Amino acid sequence: MVPDSNGSKSQLSVIRIVEVGPRDGLQNESDIVSTEVKVSFVDALSESGVAEIEAGSFVSPGAIPQLADSDEVFQKIERQPGVIYSALVPNERGLERARAVAVNKIAVFTAASDSFTRRNINCTISESIKRFRPVVFGAKRDGMTVRGYVSTATHCPFEGAIQPSQVLDVVRQLLDLGVDEISLGDTVGKAAPRDIRRLLDEIVPRVDRSRLSLHVHDTCGMAVANVLTAWTDYRIEAFDTAAGGLGGCPYAPGASGNAATEDVVYALKASGASLAVDERKVIAAASEIGKILNRRLSSRLSQVRTEQTAYEGVT
Repeated sequence: MVPDSNGSKSQLSVIRIVEVGPRDGLQNESDIVSTEVKVSFVDALSESGVAEIEAGSFVSPGAIPQLADSDEVFQKIERQPGVIYSALVPNERGLERARAVAVNKIAVFTAASDSFTRRNINCTISESIKRFRPVVFGAKRDGMTVRGYVSTATHCPFEGAIQPSQVLDVVRQLLDLGVDEISLGDTVGKAAPRDIRRLLDEIVPRVDRSRLSLHVHDTCGMAVANVLTAWTDYRIEAFDTAAGGLGGCPYAPGASGNAATEDVVYALKASGASLAVDERKVIAAASEIGKILNRRLSSRLSQVRTEQTAYEGVT
């Protein structure tokens, strides 16, 4: 844990979980999930205590057909007080759609690797930042919070290991643009705690940690370990996770799902962290979506809880 200036360890506040399953999780599914199922999924997660739910994406329906109904999803969900409902927004047209359905927060997305941005959004990092300018300006004008995704923060599927200084350069450009918070993404899921330390050693001294979130995938089984490293050693208190470990990335060959919300919550609580999330409710939501997807979920707790009594939770 990073010490305070007086050498003591400061007390941690309640950790924020950004649930990305309804967007980052479902966009990678080969089959289209119905609007009604998505709405039920978001509504169930709204009752779990997560701080934020990324409920959709306003990219071109042709690019991500799985989320073409995000407008309708936002219109039909039952919003809970205190929960932020956010969406991915790539351009001004997407911002118009988000505004029309009262999205609380938008997210723009780039990467620390030019090769990845070209494959993902068909432009360089520099070009992506320029594209974001009117989107960020419009969102801020309308009172929306803006987060910036920086993918491939540790490894790129095309360029290999990424230098932390490359990530810092992109982070600074986004903050200069007016972005409120940064999500650092281990898109490939190859990072181990050593990689997370290298990244955060570069970022944390230069960016207020309250503006940072960690977004890790579990390809190599290191997701929970990476989360615990970021929390314990650097006091990072926001994490992007997906119920059931849903997700992946169509532009990162071999990448598996996101860190599972229930596994991360369990691990953090067991390590002494304070969270408002009820992992049992997350497991229930994940179980229902798993039935619809007709496959076994990757999260450890969802696999354990095949019977109601198999898991009693952390008290």
